[in-house]
Amino acid sequence: GAFIGKTMIRSFAASSAVAETNSEEAEEESSELNESDASLDYLCNLSPHRFQALYASNLPQSITGEEFIEKYGDHGDSVTSIDRNGTYSIMAPTKHPIYENFRVQAFKALLTATPSEEQVIGLGELMYQCHDSYSACGLGSDGTDRLVRLVQNMEKLKHSKTENGTLYGAKITGGGSGGTVCVVGRSNLRSSQQILQIQRKYKEATGFMPYVFEGSSPGAGKFGYLKIRKNSAPLSSI
Repeated sequence: GAFIGKTMIRSFAASSAVAETNSEEAEEESSELNESDASLDYLCNLSPHRFQALYASNLPQSITGEEFIEKYGDHGDSVTSIDRNGTYSIMAPTKHPIYENFRVQAFKALLTATPSEEQVIGLGELMYQCHDSYSACGLGSDGTDRLVRLVQNMEKLKHSKTENGTLYGAKITGGGSGGTVCVVGRSNLRSSQQILQIQRKYKEATGFMPYVFEGSSPGAGKFGYLKIRKNSAPLSSI
C-alpha cells in the first residue's frame, strides 16, 4: 500500500509540475517543489503539511490491483508484486511514514526539553498517536491494543491525576504485529504499582501473564562495542 501510495503521489506531483510549466503565473519555488515530489524516494521525506494540502484528498482509501496497474503501471518495488485481483489499502500505509517521521522528530526534540509535566504529556501523546497510526495499517494485534488501552485507562484514573500523573503513554514496539508494548511513565513506586495492575488485568482478561521489562541499559556508550571487519584476504586452499 505504501509503495502504491508513493507512486500515486509522484504521479500527482508530476502532473502538477507539467501544468505549472505551461502556466505563465507559476512560481519557480512551487514548480521546484512539485518536481522534487515527482521524484520522491521515501514517503518520510514528504512533510505532513504538504501531504495534507496537496495529496491527501486525491488518495483513495483503497484501490484494486487492476485499477492501479491500468492507470499507473508499476509500483516501484522489486520485492513485491501487484495482484490484479487484490484490493490494497492506500491511505493508512501512505500516511503512516509521513506523519511517523514527524512524530519521531518531535519526540526527539521533546526529550531535550526542560523536564516538566507538559513534556511527558507530549511524549505520551506522541506514543499514542504512533500506536494508532501503526494499528490503522493493519500491523497491530489484539494483545498490544489491549495493553495500550489498559495504560490509557490507568492514566485517566482519578488517583493518577491527583498525583500529577504517573503513566503517560504507550505504543507497540519491536518487530511489529504484536509482542511488545513500550510504556513511558515517571520513575517512582506508583508507576511500578500501576504497571503490575495492568499486568494482572491483562492476565484476568486473556489468561496470559505479560512479562515486564523495566528500566534501560546505558548501552554501547557505557559498555563499548565490537567492530567486525570483513577479512579481504583469500582463504588458503586445502
